[in-house]
Amino acid sequence: MNTKKDDDKPMLAALVQAGEQQTEAVAITDFVHMVKDISNAYLVNTSDGDIMVNTGFVTSTERNRALFEPVRSGPLNAIFLTQGHPDHYGGVPALAEAGTRVIAGRGFTDTCEFFRMLDPYLRRRSGKLWTGTIKNREQLVIPTVVPDLEVDGNYSMALGNRQFEAIATPGGEAPDSIVVWMPREKIVFTGNLFGPVFMSMPNLCTLRGDKPRSAARYLDSLDTVRQLGADLLITGHGEPIRGAAQIRADLDKLHEAVSWIHQATVEGMNAGVDVHTLMREIHLPEHLAIGEYHGKVSWAVRTIWEEYSGWFHFDSTTSLYAVPRSSVDGDLVELAGGAEPLAARAREKLAQGSALEALHLLDVALGAEPAQATALGVKKDALQLLLAESGGNNLSEVMWLKSEIAAVEAALGRED
Repeated sequence: MNTKKDDDKPMLAALVQAGEQQTEAVAITDFVHMVKDISNAYLVNTSDGDIMVNTGFVTSTERNRALFEPVRSGPLNAIFLTQGHPDHYGGVPALAEAGTRVIAGRGFTDTCEFFRMLDPYLRRRSGKLWTGTIKNREQLVIPTVVPDLEVDGNYSMALGNRQFEAIATPGGEAPDSIVVWMPREKIVFTGNLFGPVFMSMPNLCTLRGDKPRSAARYLDSLDTVRQLGADLLITGHGEPIRGAAQIRADLDKLHEAVSWIHQATVEGMNAGVDVHTLMREIHLPEHLAIGEYHGKVSWAVRTIWEEYSGWFHFDSTTSLYAVPRSSVDGDLVELAGGAEPLAARAREKLAQGSALEALHLLDVALGAEPAQATALGVKKDALQLLLAESGGNNLSEVMWLKSEIAAVEAALGRED
């Protein structure tokens, strides 16, 4: 399924950047308004002032404030934060008013602390995947936000003519995830509970690094939303989903698809099948096919396998010790007569369409001789083949491959 935009961006990149041309808040209903951002911000009017669900990113606060200003109806009484990621809470310090209560899920401060603790590590990794999508991210200063309330289970509040319920859904992108439910209007704000692209495979373990997310917990949280019977489902990106029947059908399909992958992985584990074989062989049946814009089926299989089994794959004694396979690259290259013969064999693999096998050989060759021009040239071709075969839909995969191609080009340039 290829749904790239006309400008050849992956779906997720287009959604993240959708707000850059926005000139006014979008009216979802006559009392719910949307400003598009890296994760969208929403304003809800009541007869006694407003509430917000998420605030957008720290770099967008003045823009978001200006876009919401024409649709404000009174004081900002509360801000609900659906998860402890900066694209949801970055605007809180600038947008909160005197008397605004900040309401998040239990563990919000723990999630924020996790990212602060590993900030240098995660910035390096995220930079490789997101620099071209999120501008000036290296200079970002992420604010500290301390909620007035962290919801454990359910929390209900009334404001004017409207009722709001925060419901814990810890199976989302962060363990502190909540959804915001308006029972009278049958509207639910899910943030990125289902990932940044609705009807897509959840990214259970991000490439940038994060705590792995449990497939079973995701299914439980999905079912929590499914049982609400919403008439309007508003996610963190894109257009809302309207109509109880459509919402139920979509959530049923998502639940069945992730359940199917979970069950197939568990059955494979019990049958003694190794994780790489399961990653290759488990595919959703056609009637359950969903997008792979942020997560992928094969990545979900591996995450489920490792959630239940841990990091030791029972494949090599060396995995138990601190000497990696790459420590013998020099020996292998010497035995092969240099990096050139390995590069030639990699070229043969590539001609057969086996880009990954070619890259295995090139990892050895370049591990011993990092500047070997022939190996670098074959590596660039192999990466370009993988990029072409990817379909260009999954943002993390696309950005990883493009960054690797750029690194090879830089190395070849240094050789020239």
